Amino acid sequence: MHLGPQYASLNDRGFIRRYGARCYCGAVAYEVCADPVDAKVCHCRDCQTLHAAPMQWAAIFHKRDVRFTAGVDHLRFYNSARNRYERSLPCKVSCELCGTPIADEGRNMWLGFPTLFDFGDPRQVPDAFRPTCHIFYGMRVIDVIDGLPKWSGHKEQSTLLQERRT
Repeated sequence: MHLGPQYASLNDRGFIRRYGARCYCGAVAYEVCADPVDAKVCHCRDCQTLHAAPMQWAAIFHKRDVRFTAGVDHLRFYNSARNRYERSLPCKVSCELCGTPIADEGRNMWLGFPTLFDFGDPRQVPDAFRPTCHIFYGMRVIDVIDGLPKWSGHKEQSTLLQERRT
């Protein structure tokens, strides 16, 4: 399988690996050559359900800054709007072997999950990967007290919600 010209290729001599990520079993691996353009925590129902978690943390990259080093043939795509396993963008991407959620693929962006990146010490997450806000916080199942902006929907396109202090 070929993901298309939006992604960097292994033959791209100008691509210099900055960070690497992989699924749980290691069958799928990719690297990025830049810091994320943003990082967010999403509380939408799709993310809650598909991750079996109260929220999902994503670091957002331009597709041109992403290249796969292993396992492109093991990618599984799921379009939640159509409830179909297909690469119809935007869609969820996972490893077909171990089931690890790998990313959300948008039309122009790759939303990688920072917990899959190898930063050496997992407690030393680079500042560029730290979330700048919460989105779809109106759908939250738990309150998060962290001082970050909390948007009812998309960042800067919805109502900014007040953080509840208990």
